[in-house]
Amino acid sequence: MSPEVLGFHRDGAVLHRAVLASETVAALCRVFELQLSGRPGRRLSKGDWASVVSEGPLAQIAVGHIGAGAHPVRAVIFDKTPETNWSVAWHQDRTIVVRERIAVEGFGPWSVKDGLIHVEPPISVLEGMVTLRLHLDDCGADNAPLKIALGSHRLGRVPAAEVADRAEHLPVLECLASAGDVWAYSTPILHASERSQRMGRRRVLQVDYAAGELPGGLNWYGIAK
Repeated sequence: MSPEVLGFHRDGAVLHRAVLASETVAALCRVFELQLSGRPGRRLSKGDWASVVSEGPLAQIAVGHIGAGAHPVRAVIFDKTPETNWSVAWHQDRTIVVRERIAVEGFGPWSVKDGLIHVEPPISVLEGMVTLRLHLDDCGADNAPLKIALGSHRLGRVPAAEVADRAEHLPVLECLASAGDVWAYSTPILHASERSQRMGRRRVLQVDYAAGELPGGLNWYGIAK
């Protein structure tokens, strides 16, 4: 087992350095600029960029962490700028996006956000997923790095009212990165982010991967077409 995979299982997060060359990162930035439209976080529509996450080095990273069936099920671009600068308190990602609402035991509550159907699945579904964060800009300690509570991916579903307290009792890692690096973390890990203290941008392409299909006729929404 590789050191990256060992670190992922132990800590819930690991850094993969220099996954994409600077030329590829620059090309992605030009593509995503058309989709950002001044919004701090935006779910991406499918385009030429999609091959970057469905094949190639990002897909290989996902396969290495959750198995050969790994496929992208959601992609979001985040863009922190001096005009769009925000913080996110400690939390646990709890929902997935599906194509239609079907009553399946263990799935719920349901919600609709930006016209898409979200549902909280059993924690076992989230534990079988990996989230990759491809950095399109350098991210130092002053540029709002993601903070991760190491080992919290093993806590199961944490009640929202207890998340901050649980995180404060665990070692916290700041996910520093250079453009082209990829942080991989177990999807249910506890994480947070501060406002950026630096004038500039912090663009991140975040992609959730799952290795299996959903039960009871539910289908992953996947990357929008």
